[in-house]
Amino acid sequence: MYASINFKSKKGFKEAVKSGKRITVFSPGIGNPPTDGTCVVEGPHYPQPRKWYAKVTLKDGIVIKVE
Repeated sequence: MYASINFKSKKGFKEAVKSGKRITVFSPGIGNPPTDGTCVVEGPHYPQPRKWYAKVTLKDGIVIKVE
């Protein structure tokens, strides 16, 4: 899964969620992501090499917490 914004760092992702930015997740080619519950997000987006992973909590399709 990826965040709807291509964050270069997990810290930037956490700060955006904490500031109230509306961020969703997507999974290219796999189907629909969950709308509620938890999942794992990775970044930055392909084809860049992965530098971070984060467990996120979703509510109504919006990321509300990043661990």
